[in-house]
Amino acid sequence: MQSGMACSAPNLLMRLTRSQPFMLLPALSALQNQRKTRNFLQHFRYTTEGTLEGENKATAESLYELSVDIKKIRRLKPWILCKEVTYAKETAKILQEMGADKSDIMYIIEHCPEAILCRPTSISCQRDLWLTVCPNEKQLVELIKRFPENFFTVEHYEKQKGNIRFFKDLGLKNTIIRRLLTSAPNIFYNPIEKNKHMIETLQSSYLRLGGSQENMKTWLLKLLSQDPFILLSSPVAVQENLQFLQKNDFTDSEILSLLSRLKGFIFQLNTVTMQNSMLFSKSVFNCSVQELRELIMKCPALFYNSVPVLEERLEGLLKAGISVGQIKDTPTVLELTPEIVQYRIKKLDAIGYDIRRGNLENVTGTKKEFEATYGKIQAKRERPMFNPVAPLHIED
Repeated sequence: MQSGMACSAPNLLMRLTRSQPFMLLPALSALQNQRKTRNFLQHFRYTTEGTLEGENKATAESLYELSVDIKKIRRLKPWILCKEVTYAKETAKILQEMGADKSDIMYIIEHCPEAILCRPTSISCQRDLWLTVCPNEKQLVELIKRFPENFFTVEHYEKQKGNIRFFKDLGLKNTIIRRLLTSAPNIFYNPIEKNKHMIETLQSSYLRLGGSQENMKTWLLKLLSQDPFILLSSPVAVQENLQFLQKNDFTDSEILSLLSRLKGFIFQLNTVTMQNSMLFSKSVFNCSVQELRELIMKCPALFYNSVPVLEERLEGLLKAGISVGQIKDTPTVLELTPEIVQYRIKKLDAIGYDIRRGNLENVTGTKKEFEATYGKIQAKRERPMFNPVAPLHIED
């Protein structure tokens, strides 16, 4: 009976598939995925000793000698331990020669086990290259600890080398190049021509907007120093955003001012988002196109923040009793989050200063600027009223 049922199962499945194919397809797909997962787990199943089948014993022993948490690697990246060729000891030796101690080496390999797959010659070349922008090996070790994956991405060595040379020739300081290497490594994986094209686009845009040839290099280096991630933008985005501002009647000098104030962030914006934000701001403040441009020049947040963000910030201010007129007079308050504004208003309220009747500028600015303003208001309110020319009434 059981045998008959077992034999009839495939036939039943076939009949059901023909009659209701759309209902069974998800179930069949799930069953197939379960089988694939089971096969994968069988391939990497643990033995009674806790190792993986197919694991390179020599690699495991080398890592054990380095006090590396092998269980962590088995759990997160087991495939590394199954590689036939690894360089755990050699990698550790190079790091040690650079000044890394045992705990440093252990930390680096645990956080970037791919390091043991790099050839020693490749690591040595990478070390020498990064030392051209690092003052010493001690600082280089610290950088590797913080950004191990960036350092051990050695397959882009030639592109890194060419781009570092290009940025040095351009005049970028080593500190900026290090910042790029660690925070935006993709810039160095690009062909040199792509980065050159972006630099040339920035230079031509600056000159076209009225910048002088004499000041161009200073302006460019300042821009890259303030926001080196501008190199992650594309020349197309640069042109599109500049054209958008020109179509909205911003003058060349105004665009150049926005470019300097917003740095590279202006090229990361979407023209649709900017258009919607400008229309929203124009409606809220009931202003002309000219007035809107003036407001944006005071507070670029009016066009680089999305409509939902502006709505949230306006709503928070209105709930706090601030009028639209006050916000229009001091639009920079929209650069702050509702939480920061609420905190500052409460802090001023605590010393008896009513921002609803006072100057809204006292809420704006950086944390340091606000604390300075708050200190002045507090000192003024705590200072006793004293008239130096008034007669003193002394009892006999």
